[in-house]
Parts: sequence; C-alpha cells; structure tokens
Amino acid sequence: MKQFGGPVLFLDRNDINTDEIIPARYLTENSKEALKPYILEDLKLGDFDPRNDIPGKAAILTRANFGCGSSREHAPWVLEVNGINIVIGESFARIFRQNMYNCGMIAAELPPEILDELFAVFAGQNTKLSVDLGSTTLTFSSDTDEKTVPFILKDFERALVEAGGWVEYAASHY
Repeated sequence: MKQFGGPVLFLDRNDINTDEIIPARYLTENSKEALKPYILEDLKLGDFDPRNDIPGKAAILTRANFGCGSSREHAPWVLEVNGINIVIGESFARIFRQNMYNCGMIAAELPPEILDELFAVFAGQNTKLSVDLGSTTLTFSSDTDEKTVPFILKDFERALVEAGGWVEYAASHY
C-alpha cells in the first residue's frame, strides 16, 4: 500500500483542470516517469512556481471541482510520480476522482467551511498531513497548530487504496 501524508501543497483555487495538472502537449510521453517534470506547469495561481513549490510535497489541499476537464489517467499519474498520493478538496470531477482510486490514491472530500478553516490556519506554514485510514481522519499540523478532521472512504475505495489500485485489486480478486 502507498504511504499517505507528508508536507502539504496549498492550491487555493476552484476548477483546477486536467490540462493544468498535466498539459495535453505531454500526453505523448510513454511512461509515468516522463511526465514528472511537467506537473502543474500551466497552473496560474498567484506566485505559484511548480519547480520550487512541489518538490517534497506529498498531499494537495485545494478547493472545488479539482480534476475537471478531459478524462485522462495522466493527471493522477503525474501526481503519483511526484510523490503526491492524496488530494483533499470540496469536490472532484467524477472521472478524475475514480482515476485516483483506480491508481490506489485518495481523493478526500471535505465541506467548504472546513477547507476555509484549513486554508486560514495552515496556508503559508510548513504544514504536514497525517492520514489514518483506520479512523478515516486527516490531521494537519504545523509548528503552532493542529486539526483533525474526518473524511469519508467508501468500502470499495478503501479496498482499491489498500490493494494499491484497480489492477492489483483485480489480480487478487478475479
């Protein structure tokens, strides 16, 4: 099973689409590893610089409708190859969300008021996330603050995460 949690990347915007996650011009690459340097290359968000802001991050905290746009597995793949295995937001595009779980990753949904609080308290700080799959909780911590919030993980989503993704799940069940 993948490891979940670690340093958090804050992307305070709705509607981050799959072309911003991995630009379509790179979809001709033939391996996940080849996609790695292009993660969030076209994302326009304040002074966000993917080359400096992403390395070492293991989780993303964002807003609503993350992963909208084209239906492509490349979006979760580029996150995964960069060490990001969980994205937390208000909502996700349906296909992106399922592709996350198919890859053994987590797309955790939280209410907007909780996201508002997390951004207000933790954005701009060196924040780490701990994920407890047993109790389905997310714990955000910085040098000065800590907050634990529950999230929903359906049984089949949990099975995909624990197996490492759809291919591994199918191999052990069929």
